[in-house]
Amino acid sequence: MTVQGIRAWGHHGVLAHERELGQEFLVDLDVGVDLVPAGVSDDLSDTVDYGRLAHQVYEVVSGEPVQLIEALAARIADVVLGHHAVRQVTVTVRKPSAPVTVPVAEVAVTITRARPSR
Repeated sequence: MTVQGIRAWGHHGVLAHERELGQEFLVDLDVGVDLVPAGVSDDLSDTVDYGRLAHQVYEVVSGEPVQLIEALAARIADVVLGHHAVRQVTVTVRKPSAPVTVPVAEVAVTITRARPSR
């Protein structure tokens, strides 16, 4: 399952003006979930509600500031892994207005986290 381009305003960054003024962040998720049960049952409880998931990611991005987008990606991964059906997630956090000294389209980090084996 993928959810791409979750947009939220956040106050993350190392620089004071980033934390004060904020900026837009975009998040992409690639969620490892077995879709067979939901495909058979046609029941939302057998999968991950991507609307709820997107809202939770939005809340993380617009919530408590961090300095690094690596830390933001880790927080998001923890939230996604909190869903019982999720086994693994790849999170990309994109920062289109990153304060760098040369023109760039965006800065991004991508992390992959998995639920511990039982």
